[in-house]
Amino acid sequence: MDLRSVAIPADSIIRLRHAEPGVGGENLSPDLTWSGAPDGTRSFLVTCFDPDAPTGSGWWHLVVADLPVGVTGLEEGVAVPDAARSWPNDYGYTGWGGPWPPPGPAHHYVFRVAALDVERLEVPDDTSRANALLTASFHTLAEASFIATFANPAS
Repeated sequence: MDLRSVAIPADSIIRLRHAEPGVGGENLSPDLTWSGAPDGTRSFLVTCFDPDAPTGSGWWHLVVADLPVGVTGLEEGVAVPDAARSWPNDYGYTGWGGPWPPPGPAHHYVFRVAALDVERLEVPDDTSRANALLTASFHTLAEASFIATFANPAS
């Protein structure tokens, strides 16, 4: 599989417009497109995770599941299409939550898409993000990811 973004190419620096307003951004979700899903794919899961966050367990910026097999991307500014489900990011709301790391070294943001063998994760809508991600891990056929970085402009 392959995952790409025009707004945030792999190994690039995330532009301020995609960051949280607290660091001067617009919290605009980036475009993401994927291809090369294997036979048997019935839906997709898209996530963004910061493993460098000083929480001890990283920081989730986006968790979207149940994207229909015919969907091969997310447009800029549209983090959660109508046909999908999203779980709260670590800011506490659903959809894209852009970078807002503390001052210091740049953080790494891992964008990932997973091809799943189910049309819909068999979890209640109010299940935890952890349970949704664990359930998805049992249904993952293939995945693709890329990493981009962002540093707090106050650094």
